Amino acid sequence: MKATKREWTGLAVLALPTLLLSLDVSVLYLALPSLSADLGADSTEQLWILDIYSFLLAGFLVTMGTLGDRIGRRKLLLIGGAAFTVASVLAAYSTSPEMLIASRALLGVAGATLMPSTMALIRNMFHDPAQLAQAIGLWFSCFMVGMLIGPVVGGLLLERFWWGSAFLLGVPVMLLLLIAGPLLLPEYRDTAAGKLDLLSVGLSLATTLPVVWGLKELARQGWATAPVAAILAGLLIGIGFIRRQQQLEHPLLDLQLFRKGKFSAALGISVAAGVVMAGISLQAALFLQVVEELTPFQAGLWLLPQSVAMILGLSLAPRIAQRLPTSVTAAIGLTISAAGLVVVTGGGLAFLVTGLTLTSFGIGMPMALMMNLMLAAAPPERAGSVAALAETSGEGGVALGVALLGSLGTVVYRNQLDLPAALPDDIARQATESAVAAHQLGSDLAVAANTAFVSGLNVVAVVGAVAFLACALLAAVALKEAPAEDKVTESV
Repeated sequence: MKATKREWTGLAVLALPTLLLSLDVSVLYLALPSLSADLGADSTEQLWILDIYSFLLAGFLVTMGTLGDRIGRRKLLLIGGAAFTVASVLAAYSTSPEMLIASRALLGVAGATLMPSTMALIRNMFHDPAQLAQAIGLWFSCFMVGMLIGPVVGGLLLERFWWGSAFLLGVPVMLLLLIAGPLLLPEYRDTAAGKLDLLSVGLSLATTLPVVWGLKELARQGWATAPVAAILAGLLIGIGFIRRQQQLEHPLLDLQLFRKGKFSAALGISVAAGVVMAGISLQAALFLQVVEELTPFQAGLWLLPQSVAMILGLSLAPRIAQRLPTSVTAAIGLTISAAGLVVVTGGGLAFLVTGLTLTSFGIGMPMALMMNLMLAAAPPERAGSVAALAETSGEGGVALGVALLGSLGTVVYRNQLDLPAALPDDIARQATESAVAAHQLGSDLAVAANTAFVSGLNVVAVVGAVAFLACALLAAVALKEAPAEDKVTESV
């Protein structure tokens, strides 16, 4: 059944929270200096202001996705929208770091209701596979638009108003969602889902939160005992969570989904893409600001082409997939991404920007298609759970990419750094910490640091290219349509 004007208008309503969430993240980074000065936030409090949102977002996604399947996806979306509005106002008018941290925590929990509910409702609204793929592509594009315009909108606001205006951006958007949602969005819930297992909820949080925190800490401070222990503890609890799900008639997470080859392959490709893109994006941002010595604003301008290219890839992929099998479309995109990372190794600003633009265009092609495949592989009553699982995996992939590929770049930098033999030990130790530290110690060390940093960037790019080629092969084989499958499946 084809979607009507009502469904497409409803998609515009669902795109609003997506646009807002991505815009909110990018704006906060600009507001952090002024709000820290105003509230007297120290470095530790600043980190919690930044991180508590993503911690709780990742921790509650699976729970909220399943809860939406049980109580109603539209109902949960509207509850989350109302909570997000209240939390935004509290954050904007916070009078202490502690109040802002608490407000950001509430924003994280509310955000966890929005993402899976939005994607699950799209699955309910668009039954035609080709239209579903197009709708998901537009949804992802709105997310990227938020990332694209966030620094511009945030900069304009913060030049004219106080830092709290960055949080008030969400209020009119959520009010519009609360008004238009009941009129345009359908309700759906699984009447046979059973009660929410609270023990599973606790195990899910105890699994996700330590792992995400540990990965972020590894990315921030390098290998240390506490974050590694947290990750291991989370993984051990995760084993208990899996066993609990196997025992329940109505599990929080349906493990049967992983027995479907296309679902597992699509999820794996999505996670791998998040790992590589997070790692290379970190290295690219550092290259622009450290090696090229650009300001953050100038660096952001040079990264705009890749965001535009990703939006273009997201928009074109559903149309290409109507003419070519999904497996071929995804493999082509991943191969283009691999080629882009090879271009990055050419050296210099032009090669970096060109390579990242190619990489982003290529990765845009499979992004929406993988989500489409995962939703199509699950029964409609599990759409919320699938969307939540995909979002949680994405959050983990980004954290893992920053931690692993960021660490790889650092290791190569330290091994390739060529320091003068007569350099004092304390100066040498500071220079080996990072290229940023080396730049602060003199021009001679800066030149050596730049050379070593570029070596690390190139290694990360090559590893990423190999990973993308492996994913392209996986897509071509594991996502290949069987001869018995009908044309509708091919249009997905």
